[in-house]
Amino acid sequence: MSARSKQRAAGRLPPIPRERMYEIIQSPVITEKATAMSGANIVVFRVPLAATKPEIRQAVEGLFGVKVAGVQTLIAKGKTKRFRGRVGRRPDVKKAMVRLAPGFSIDLTTGLS
Repeated sequence: MSARSKQRAAGRLPPIPRERMYEIIQSPVITEKATAMSGANIVVFRVPLAATKPEIRQAVEGLFGVKVAGVQTLIAKGKTKRFRGRVGRRPDVKKAMVRLAPGFSIDLTTGLS
């Protein structure tokens, strides 16, 4: 078992750089459903397809200064669309639904400092 595997098994990973945190959290998802989920203390973000749940957790905790209770992810497959008779395809998108610990919140209107 490698050192990295042992750290993952123990739940301890080395911290990721701040630049990587900004790469992981691409943008918040502002939709009617995502706004309704904010009532349950859940915030939705677009993330890269290669981002892992531990990376997303570290990025949200590091950038927003909150405690994350859980992370769920989904990959929305891109649609096939037509434009002027030509077939194209939208890219796949990965979303992360981050559940915050009780007492924490993220105000997405203020942005990051």
